[in-house]
Amino acid sequence: MIVRPRPNWLRMLVVWRGSIILRILPQLIFTTALSALVVVFHGELLHWKVTLTAVPFSLVGVALAIFLGFRNSASYDRYWEARKLWGKLLTDSRNLTRQLVGFSPADPRPLAQGVIAFVHACRHQLRQTDALPDLQRLLPAHVVADLAERRSRPMRILVWLAAELRQRREAGQLDPMLLAEIDRSLSGLNDAWGGCERIAYTPLPFTYSVILHRTVYLYCFMLPFGLLDSIGIMTPLMVAFVSYTFFAIEALSDEIEEPFGTMPNDLALNAMAINIEAAVLEMLGDRVLPAAPQPIDHVLS
Repeated sequence: MIVRPRPNWLRMLVVWRGSIILRILPQLIFTTALSALVVVFHGELLHWKVTLTAVPFSLVGVALAIFLGFRNSASYDRYWEARKLWGKLLTDSRNLTRQLVGFSPADPRPLAQGVIAFVHACRHQLRQTDALPDLQRLLPAHVVADLAERRSRPMRILVWLAAELRQRREAGQLDPMLLAEIDRSLSGLNDAWGGCERIAYTPLPFTYSVILHRTVYLYCFMLPFGLLDSIGIMTPLMVAFVSYTFFAIEALSDEIEEPFGTMPNDLALNAMAINIEAAVLEMLGDRVLPAAPQPIDHVLS
């Protein structure tokens, strides 16, 4: 996730770090160079004059902008839904910890650390990274051993938390009404994780992305032939401007379509998981908390 103060209007025009231009720069250079060659050869291809006007590009451009806007909107919906789900992980983790600390006479720390482990397990599974170091520092050894070969570690942690709560209930350490409230918080964690799985494992239809990608590139490659007779030597400049707009929207949509990834515009899962851990530990009364993650080159991971 890009985190930086908003520059003034002039610097915003030339800012590179945090923009999408670095990703689309090769395509942009190629398209601009192609436009310059079209100008040099006066729109001729193998001694054949390509007779195109701006009219078809106006019609296709409007339709293309609408479809790109729709794809960008669909990608942002996935991004924002993912952010809301991680917000739910935070609130339900706090609720469960508050209930354990405030109403249960038993030590809340083992279960609270289980909640933290659940959050980290979600993060690691979404990003396909190694969760064992975090699990080993938060969970008992026998639980970590059980999780080692599990396909869905977050769900197995919830099962373990439910079993621990049942044991406390049978030992008379939990009131049945309190257990029901705690179970609602566990169900909230389960719902949030299920929503994350739905987003992570159901991408936008690939064919839809291919059609838009091909259309954008063909449009930008053919555009200089349609503008040459109208604006002449200014063709490369206008093609660069139009290409930047279309390439940037497509690239940004592609990044936020998978919000749990590690691209600059994806969600900062590491930072959010550590913030949830700090919130839970602070509710347990800890004074020494994990350091808040800091952005590197304006990117918070």
